[in-house]
Amino acid sequence: MLRRHATRVRYEPADRVWFAALARLIPRGRWTDIFPVTPATLLAWHRKLAARKYDTSNQCGPGRPPTAPGAARLVVRLAKENPLWGHRRIHGELAKLGVTVAPSTVWEILHAAGIDPAPRRPGPDVAAVPACPGRRDPCG
Repeated sequence: MLRRHATRVRYEPADRVWFAALARLIPRGRWTDIFPVTPATLLAWHRKLAARKYDTSNQCGPGRPPTAPGAARLVVRLAKENPLWGHRRIHGELAKLGVTVAPSTVWEILHAAGIDPAPRRPGPDVAAVPACPGRRDPCG
């Protein structure tokens, strides 16, 4: 009856650390006399620990990390509020604000948003204003 109710001993990570520390101090030939687990179990614990330490599956993939969504929203907002600015001017204004993005990143954000990244020139309505006030002919 006792055999049916007895379960296998499960060692906690702290117990495994103690066994590993003692294993460093005791010659391998005497492990079987001292430890309640086999030497193969101790070595398997060590292999799992080393595998976890050097596991690279949770690391980021190659390439540059994506642009922060807040920076992208700010780029689009600046472009909409200042239609004559191009991507370089927007980049310069962001640099003044302390937002670090490359000019090419600003260009890509504007292009993806459907906004022309090139600076816009003043249209004919702006050029019709005379250069000298009080004169009708701006050249004369």
